[in-house]
Amino acid sequence: MTLKYELIIYWSEEDQSFIVEVPELPGCAADGETYQAAVANAEVVIQEWIETAQALGRPIPTPKGRLLFA
Repeated sequence: MTLKYELIIYWSEEDQSFIVEVPELPGCAADGETYQAAVANAEVVIQEWIETAQALGRPIPTPKGRLLFA
């Protein structure tokens, strides 16, 4: 499955890690020690978010694209 959701990635000094938020999927976020690890972790969490929503019969938002929430 190709995931096309917008990712917001930033460094958290407090957590000493990169944080990835997926604004189109409520509560969906991941982190990692490196930028690449954070993005890889986000891909896993996005897939798990979608699988959980499907199992619960909840709607899955269609990716809207760049800077929808900015």
